[in-house]
Amino acid sequence: MSAWPTVMTSGQALDRRRCLAWGAGLAASGLAGGALAAPARLVTLGGALTEVVYALGAQDQLVGSDTTSTYPEAAQRTAKVGYVRQLSAEGLLSLRPEVVLGTSEAGPQAVLDQVRQAGVRVALVPVSHQWREVQNKVELVGQVTGRVAAARALGQTLEAQWAQLGAKVASRRGQPAPRALFVLAHAGAPQVAGRGTAADAVLAYAGAVNVMTGFEGYRPLNAEALAAAAPEVLVTTHQGLEAQGGAERFWQRPEWALTPALARRRLVTLEASHLLGFGPRLPSAVLALHQGLVGA
Repeated sequence: MSAWPTVMTSGQALDRRRCLAWGAGLAASGLAGGALAAPARLVTLGGALTEVVYALGAQDQLVGSDTTSTYPEAAQRTAKVGYVRQLSAEGLLSLRPEVVLGTSEAGPQAVLDQVRQAGVRVALVPVSHQWREVQNKVELVGQVTGRVAAARALGQTLEAQWAQLGAKVASRRGQPAPRALFVLAHAGAPQVAGRGTAADAVLAYAGAVNVMTGFEGYRPLNAEALAAAAPEVLVTTHQGLEAQGGAERFWQRPEWALTPALARRRLVTLEASHLLGFGPRLPSAVLALHQGLVGA
């Protein structure tokens, strides 16, 4: 889909020896030669991969997941191995997995090395915040769970959804792009999303301009920078809005008085894993964001 923006991320300079790059990386990860004999005892690290397991009907092979794995609702009842970036080898190995699937955001690296040394196969999908990342996750889960045909069918369905969404966003070409700001406010002081973040990527895919482009990652709110950026619409997650005490409390923050967004109280919210997870629900997330941003 050449009409889509190319979203770059600082994470693209990844150590490919430790990540599953589809194709050559299969051999390095010990997953070459077709699907594993099912059922495998599987642990997923990352909500998107867990979603794919359920989408392919392979949940009987899932013995554990990380705490970001909250969708579908049944995933919340799986044994939890901790937060995806703060894992322990003991927690992972206690579930006796045959394969651990994750993304390049999983860690610490020393823990993953310990798991490999214990004889467990570990496969990591590089995080790129590109559409191809979603397809890589679908293909990998299909390979590991023995559901290659189902993964191929799901990939084709998602590709069609993505193409349809791209045409919808492109139909507004020539009209002013909404100037948007993503606010991460799940705990502590709110932060805003710069380049190289999942939020930056989904804003671009939804046809918006991220007003915070002078830095990478997340930074605390800065009144001066906020006034200069002049966002027309704010985007946050359901969880963030709840943590801030609801919409009324959210708008009471004095920083928003410096933005055009306050005058019309333009605020778009989506569930966090839906909006930022880069899983099989990404087309529906970008569509909902696009509709919220353009008011249609």
